[in-house]
Amino acid sequence: MTTSLGPQISALLLTHKSLIPTPTWLATFLSTQRPATPLTALYQTALFRLLASDITSSLSALAPNTFPSDVHNMDLQSRRLPGPIVVQVLDIEDMSKSRWEQIEAIEALERGEGTKGREIVRVVAPEEGSEDAVAGAKAGGPHKMLLQDASGVRVYGMELREVAGVGLAMSVGSKMVLQDVSVARGVVLLEPGTVTLLGGKIEALHKGWREGRKARLRAAIEASERERV
Repeated sequence: MTTSLGPQISALLLTHKSLIPTPTWLATFLSTQRPATPLTALYQTALFRLLASDITSSLSALAPNTFPSDVHNMDLQSRRLPGPIVVQVLDIEDMSKSRWEQIEAIEALERGEGTKGREIVRVVAPEEGSEDAVAGAKAGGPHKMLLQDASGVRVYGMELREVAGVGLAMSVGSKMVLQDVSVARGVVLLEPGTVTLLGGKIEALHKGWREGRKARLRAAIEASERERV
């Protein structure tokens, strides 16, 4: 029976991806699988579904695989978290562009426009996840991301050096593994060697993020202007 393969699937997910599904999630998953399904196929299907899930309900929230309770402590100048800590991306922003520049870029794409030198040209928006979309999204940086661990704790992460795969082409709900990562005054510092991208996407969250991105940028601009008054 597939249910007897639960410990083996859990071991594979932990060894290869640092994922620790809850017993409830794993039992529910196995109950939907056909008897005699090969272990490799079960593992791949479980991995796909975990990457598409909300980790606050699918992964076990165990230390040291979650952020410490004082992760937001601004008095701690710097420390390292051994991890591995699995997080999902809830928001991402390109810090190389002002918020107005980001709004203008969004509106240009909405009009089907792009730039070629100083000339405005009509373009066909690349499909999300295509090579053109990924290349365009990697052009900027560093990137600031809102990260969430399995216990629901949210922490901002800042890209110190370019991390392959990190960019606006990422989907909201993408999973990453943080290991031996630095935290400085409540901000996770992201750099190659400490971040492993697993991929994935939470469809409902991604759609809402994409559709509301321009409104959030405008709200942030208005908030900054009020602070200066």
